[in-house]
Amino acid sequence: MADRLPKEEFVRTGLAAAFAVLGLYVCYLLALPFVGPLTWAVVLSILIAPFHRRLEDRLRHPSLAAMISTIAAASVVAVPVLFVAQQLIGEAAKAAIFIEKTLRSSAWREAIADSPHLSAIADWVEQRLDLAGAAANLAAWLTGRSTSFLRASATQLLGFVLTLYFLFFLLRDRVGILRVLGALSPLSPAETRLMGSRFAETVDATIFGVIVIAAIQGTLGGLMFWWLGLPLPVVWGLVMGLLAIVPVLGAFVVWIPASLFLALDGSWAKAIILAAWGGLIVAGIDNLLYPMLVGNRLKLHTIPALIGAIGGIMLFGASGLVLGPASIVLTWTLVDILKSRYAAPAAAEGPTAAGSAVEQSESPGSSRDGRKRRPGAGRSPH
Repeated sequence: MADRLPKEEFVRTGLAAAFAVLGLYVCYLLALPFVGPLTWAVVLSILIAPFHRRLEDRLRHPSLAAMISTIAAASVVAVPVLFVAQQLIGEAAKAAIFIEKTLRSSAWREAIADSPHLSAIADWVEQRLDLAGAAANLAAWLTGRSTSFLRASATQLLGFVLTLYFLFFLLRDRVGILRVLGALSPLSPAETRLMGSRFAETVDATIFGVIVIAAIQGTLGGLMFWWLGLPLPVVWGLVMGLLAIVPVLGAFVVWIPASLFLALDGSWAKAIILAAWGGLIVAGIDNLLYPMLVGNRLKLHTIPALIGAIGGIMLFGASGLVLGPASIVLTWTLVDILKSRYAAPAAAEGPTAAGSAVEQSESPGSSRDGRKRRPGAGRSPH
């Protein structure tokens, strides 16, 4: 009977552990569709945390302060990005349709008729490539994207509402949430705080890098528009900067159609300068500066910082811009924690073992070679 009880207890514990693992897997599947909204809610909560703390201290009402902070975050961050993206997809579709009509007409051939070299290049390209057909396909694709963007507005609206919903409770109940996470964490309180601070640093560095690079890209694009004499350089620079923040879009949505318009208008030199500036400088500065800015703030090398950003977007989508670098940083922090845990006992055992050996060698009943001394040995005769 005494032997059966431990076995029954072992079986019960094993079944409980199996059901717990199964439940965690089911919870993972349930939470998977909400990874994007939850990620951006956490990001926004970290970014507006200083503003929210001051507001909460002044209002002395957590729910009201969380609601005001949530509305402010939605107004400042989300609404402009969604509006600009939707408008520019439609404008790009109209531009592609205009390019298709221009290529099918003879106006562009008349514009380059005086240049034999350009006419020869145009004939060579036209024989091998169907530019008008490509423009038509691009116009159809952009029109479909614009339509699907509008059709998917219900899904996007749901994700947007979920992000704000999560953000509200993350702000209002942040103390309780942090307490629960600390209680569930297998790490010590100091190690858990270190992981949290490293994640917050990753979010700050990532968003800081994205905003700085977007501002630089918008400024460079606007300056080139101004130098070439294109209309509204300030407005288009602002639009390029906003587009550079969106992972799936970028400043190329503006400067590529502008280059094509200049080429079709006969301004080939301006078109080549704008295309080269946009392709080499505006687009290249992202891959050059992002790993440096983010890597330096996170104390990461340029290569893992770049892998985290690009690989995160490929794996998680837009939220991977944060989840990718955060995964690398938190994993590296866990490795450092484990190394410190294993290094501390070894460092503590070393001096202890050495001290015990010294004590043993210098004990009154032992000689230096470790043999036991006889009473009276080594004494001077009286």
